[in-house]
Amino acid sequence: MSAGLRPKKPAKSRSLTVLTKSEFAAWLKKAPAPRRRFVEQSGFTAAPGEIALLPAADGAIAGVLAGIRGNGGPDDLWAAAGLAQKLPAGVYACDPEPPPALATLAAIGWGLGAYAFTRYRKAARRPAELVLPKNADRAKVARTIAGATLTRDLVNTPAEDMGPAELAAAASALAKRHGMAVRIVEGDDLLAQNYPLIHAVGRASARAPRLIDLTWGDPTHPRITIVGKGVCFDTGGLDLKNDAGMKLMKKDMGGAAHVLGLAEMIALAKLKIRLRVLVAAVDNAVSGNAFRPLDVIRSRKGLTVEIGNTDAEGRLILADALTDALAEKPALLIDFATLTGAARVALGPELPPMYANRDETAAALLRHAAAEADPLWHMPLWAGYRSHLDSKVADLNNVTGNAFAGSVTAALFLQEFAGRDTDWVHLDIYAWNPSGRPGRPEGAEAQCLRAVFALIAERAEAL
Repeated sequence: MSAGLRPKKPAKSRSLTVLTKSEFAAWLKKAPAPRRRFVEQSGFTAAPGEIALLPAADGAIAGVLAGIRGNGGPDDLWAAAGLAQKLPAGVYACDPEPPPALATLAAIGWGLGAYAFTRYRKAARRPAELVLPKNADRAKVARTIAGATLTRDLVNTPAEDMGPAELAAAASALAKRHGMAVRIVEGDDLLAQNYPLIHAVGRASARAPRLIDLTWGDPTHPRITIVGKGVCFDTGGLDLKNDAGMKLMKKDMGGAAHVLGLAEMIALAKLKIRLRVLVAAVDNAVSGNAFRPLDVIRSRKGLTVEIGNTDAEGRLILADALTDALAEKPALLIDFATLTGAARVALGPELPPMYANRDETAAALLRHAAAEADPLWHMPLWAGYRSHLDSKVADLNNVTGNAFAGSVTAALFLQEFAGRDTDWVHLDIYAWNPSGRPGRPEGAEAQCLRAVFALIAERAEAL
């Protein structure tokens, strides 16, 4: 069981009563007069995230009141998430138990809120623990927390300890847990097996680039492929970033972390799909053999790409991986990538843009995003901007000659390799919380996992 959650109620626990504002009014009418006065004087109003500690006669904590919105939306998820760190250490059990949907949401929020990255030092405090409500969907809670924890841990790990080899090792460990087949193409073998863009981006590093390929599930089931950008550290290459731009580049493998976390969830759920996971893992480094501005490199697809900027490397490695993915003609193809600063300028760190070839897939994903309190925003694959990627010497350039619509044009670049007829989704994620909030500590964040899992689960039933 994940941190902060207990499968069974121990001999001693504190009662946790979650209340909407209307439920709180009813609770006050029934409460004994001394307790009612105490709660009223504490200022508790049952607003989402508010708590009131209820004292026992001996001065101990007898129980807790916690405010919720009650609509099963983001307010309820993050109100529950805040309790894991806000409440005094101890074990809490819901009394009365919330209905199934709210119980599941609260448990997921609590588990997300209990997270701490402890590889290099102990957590500042133990989180409060919640006894899993009996009517919560325990399997959903377990797989959601497992996927988010794996994603967060990988992204939080600094590049010294999370290079291409370590990322491949994490993928191999995942594969071992779930009986996945593993194929890893490393170093100059990338050229021999026709992954020239991945090789070009990663060749300057002392840590060899890799293509990581996992497969799982019955080959007769619907084929779904997820692709992740795994730039373990991005200096910008010869178009070198400044110190501020380079500081957070340990998280540039966030797309890879997300597809591994998503694969964990899919395998735990035993979805009836044939899953393929592709991760292009590289360092974008500087050395005498680094790829250069205005180099022209022939991609796995055969299209030639002029390098307008070596700091637009993520789309290059994804291009070869997406081309490989298409060979099996998946029923659904999804990529995750920490791809553009332009996405953050447009939508900020909390709202990832989503691009899709098919409007019905975009609509379904948005529906699941709303249901799972896991936000996305549908952005256009505006064909009119494709000409901005034209090159005078190659089939296309990896960047445009202007500063407009950077996230859109990056998606259009990827579309050249994902294909226009493929049921394809591109997610330009940030994978990071710039500041801490309940359930979302400063540092790595898993974005879109719950929404994308729900879409894939729905497709597994429908296809």
